[in-house]
Amino acid sequence: MAPEDVTPDSDRQRIALALGATLYMPGTRPDLVGDSLRVASVGATSVVWCLEDAIEHDAVERAERGVVEALESIRSMPAHRRSRMPLVFVRVRDADQIRRVAAAAGGALTGLTGFSLAKSAVDRVEPMLAATREVSAGLHRPMYAMPILESPEIAYVESRRPALARLAELFAAYDEHVLCVRVGGTDLSGIFGLRRDRDTTIWDVAVVRDALSDILNQFARNGDHVVTGPVWEHIPGPRFLKPQLRTTPFAEHHATSLRRQLINNDVDGLMREINLDKTNGMYGKTVIHPSHISVVNSLLAVHVDEYDDAVAIDQLRERGGVAASRHGRMNEVGPHGRWADQMLARAAVYGVLADDASLVDLLAIGQRVTADEFNLGDAPVRVVS
Repeated sequence: MAPEDVTPDSDRQRIALALGATLYMPGTRPDLVGDSLRVASVGATSVVWCLEDAIEHDAVERAERGVVEALESIRSMPAHRRSRMPLVFVRVRDADQIRRVAAAAGGALTGLTGFSLAKSAVDRVEPMLAATREVSAGLHRPMYAMPILESPEIAYVESRRPALARLAELFAAYDEHVLCVRVGGTDLSGIFGLRRDRDTTIWDVAVVRDALSDILNQFARNGDHVVTGPVWEHIPGPRFLKPQLRTTPFAEHHATSLRRQLINNDVDGLMREINLDKTNGMYGKTVIHPSHISVVNSLLAVHVDEYDDAVAIDQLRERGGVAASRHGRMNEVGPHGRWADQMLARAAVYGVLADDASLVDLLAIGQRVTADEFNLGDAPVRVVS
C-alpha cells in the first residue's frame, strides 16, 4: 500500500504524523528554498529553518531577513513547483520574533506551515502560542506550533510533573494550533553534562529516558498528541563498538553493500534509536543529515504483519473478543485497539511494506537517491545544516 499525500491543508493529526524526518537548517543559509527542495526530492516531508541555536548570536536579523525572502520566493513560485516544497517551519526564540517574521512576511506567510517553539518552558510557551494564534488571524488555516520540551523544569524530577500538567492545560487551550510535541534530547542531556555517542541511544541515558517517559505519559495518552523523537545528532565519524545491524537480513536479500553503506554513514545506531522511539510511542525524528531522511521514513512504514493485525483488530470492534493472528499473535480489541489505530494511521501516511525485502529495497533506494542528489556516490553525504 502506497502512502497518501499530505499538505499543509490536511487534517492536523495527519500532518503531525507525517512530519517524518524533520531536517533542520540555519536561517542564514543562502538558498533556503533550493536546499528545502533538494531534501524534499530525497524524501523529506518537513524542514525547520532555524533562528535559534543553529545561528550565531549576531546573525539573528540577517537570518530573519533570509527567512522572509525565502517565504516571498515560495509565494512567487508556480503552483507545480510550490507543491514540491516540504512542510516549512521556522524555529523561533520568542513571541516577539513570531510577530516580527509574520509582519515582515505579510501575505508570504502562507508559505509557512508553522513555528517550532524553542525551549518551551511554562512561562515562555504561552506568549509564543498566543502570538501564533494572533498571526493566524485572517489566514485560511491556522498557523501551527511545535513546542519543544527541553528546559530544566522538564529535566529535573521535582519540577517535571507539575510543569507537564500545566503545559497540557496550555496546549488544550490552544489545541487548534498545537501540531505536535517535540523533545530536545540534546538540551535535556546537556543539562546534566551528558552527550550520547553514536553507539548509544537516547533511551540508554537514564535521566533523559525518565523525562521522555513522563512526556509520553502526559501527552500521548488516548492519542492526544503526536510526540516526536529527539534529534539524532551524529554524522559519519570514527567509532569504537561493533555495528548494530545484523548481517543476515541484508545477505538474504543480496544487499551486503547496503549494510556496509548504512554502517559507513553511521545510521545503524539511528535505526536502533528509531525502533526504540516507535516501541515507546514516538513517531518522527529531528535529523541534521540528508542520509538520515530515508532511514527514518522507511522505518516508519508499517510492516504487512502489523497492518494485517491492525485491520483484524479493527474488524473485531463490532463483536469484541479475541482472535488468533495469522502471524502468530493474539489480537484483542481491549488492549490492542489504540495500537491498531496508530498502525492504520501510520500506514496511510507511510505505506505498508509487503515483507522484509521491501524494507531493504526501500532503504537501498533512499540511500542511492540521496547520494545521487548530493553528487557523492558512495561517500558519506554532507550535512545540510
